[in-house]
Amino acid sequence: MSTSRDNILIIEDDSAFRGMLAEALESRGYGVCAASSAEDGIKRLEDERVALILTDVKLPGMSGVEALPRLLKAGRGADIIVMTAFSSKEMALEAVRLGAYDFFSKPFSLKELEIVIRRAFEKRRLQDEVHSLRESLRGEGPSRRIIGESHAVAEVVSRIERIAPLDSTVLITGESGTGKELAAETIRALSSRAAGPYIKVNCAAIPEHLFENELFGHERGAFTGASTAQAGKFELARGGTILLDEIGDMPLSIQPKLLRAVELKQVERLGGSRPLDVDVRIIAATNQNLEDRIHAKEFRPDLFYRLNVAAIRLPPLRERLEDVPLLVEHFMRRLRAELGLRIDGVTPSAMAFMCDYSWPGNVRQLANVLEGAAISASSGTIDERDIRQALGSAAGEPVRGAVDLKQAVAQYERGLIVKALRQTGGVQTEAAALLGLTPKNLWAKIKKHNISVRSDG
Repeated sequence: MSTSRDNILIIEDDSAFRGMLAEALESRGYGVCAASSAEDGIKRLEDERVALILTDVKLPGMSGVEALPRLLKAGRGADIIVMTAFSSKEMALEAVRLGAYDFFSKPFSLKELEIVIRRAFEKRRLQDEVHSLRESLRGEGPSRRIIGESHAVAEVVSRIERIAPLDSTVLITGESGTGKELAAETIRALSSRAAGPYIKVNCAAIPEHLFENELFGHERGAFTGASTAQAGKFELARGGTILLDEIGDMPLSIQPKLLRAVELKQVERLGGSRPLDVDVRIIAATNQNLEDRIHAKEFRPDLFYRLNVAAIRLPPLRERLEDVPLLVEHFMRRLRAELGLRIDGVTPSAMAFMCDYSWPGNVRQLANVLEGAAISASSGTIDERDIRQALGSAAGEPVRGAVDLKQAVAQYERGLIVKALRQTGGVQTEAAALLGLTPKNLWAKIKKHNISVRSDG
């Protein structure tokens, strides 16, 4: 039984045309099987697994259009392209309505047909990758798995799935520790460039005088010590993806050259005399507000507009505290596997504390605190005291030490609003009544604290 992803079934009663088409497709690397009628084609699909079916409309016995539902079922998801010498708009619409991928009128050029076939295979491959990633996001195991069942996480995953296959430039924003690099890796894994190079550049870690050389490379003799030519990060990423992390820290002096790379997909090495084409997908990430940087004249607005084609905002953990138990469970499994720690779990009071804490360092802070608490736990279970001690150690001071009063009040106010919204299922008028506020005042505070409001609370 054939299981090739590139197999094509041809259903055509004209033996000469069927043979010519089969030979042409086989010469292009496709696996081909053939049938002279719809009934024969359906029977062939019992033994042959194909990705695409090319069927004529006028066939002996059952017509190609009449056979479409049965071919779709027998083909187990194979796309169908309908061919006919008796073209009509009505027939085309009927074929598409019944599930055909495309419609071709005879005579046609093999070049045109091959383009449509390649497009069908590309669509199928992307659908398979989306399905695979969806399963990994829902299941266990992969390190790139995005943990959470909250509305906020569902929106992020949905947006990643829509954006990843498009090859558009992406700008990922979010506070430190929210998982921007993980999101970038997931986008790359879902894209058509998944098998290509993946080059990461930390813009905050490169000295300004080395930036141009790091990104764009140099020619031999471009400067003292340049004894050989060297490719930059953009060239190394050809055919793949480049992640420009902490893009907000990129020096203003380098931004015009980066703009050219983003706009034209061209770079010029130091000491070079001609531009080099670079086929790369660009993903940028930052924890800064780039619009504020623009107002401060520290970031070019034209570069921002070019990067901000497909934007993804990662919510801070305080906006999705309902995901904390899932994250805790995930990190506990990882601690057992990677460190060999014998930790059974956390006490209810420890979990309640973690679900109420604001986590200024977001998911990264939660992971580090759990590791510290697991190491210092006196029993096989992490209690609230272990969490508080780990938080204090991470901050370098006791949790209940000196605090910023304004910040503490703001966090407390925000927590009360979030709890009221959860309790009322997101109905703001009811939440306002619980808090003793007018709906107008509650809305102002929701905006002030950047609280995500949704109907499910």
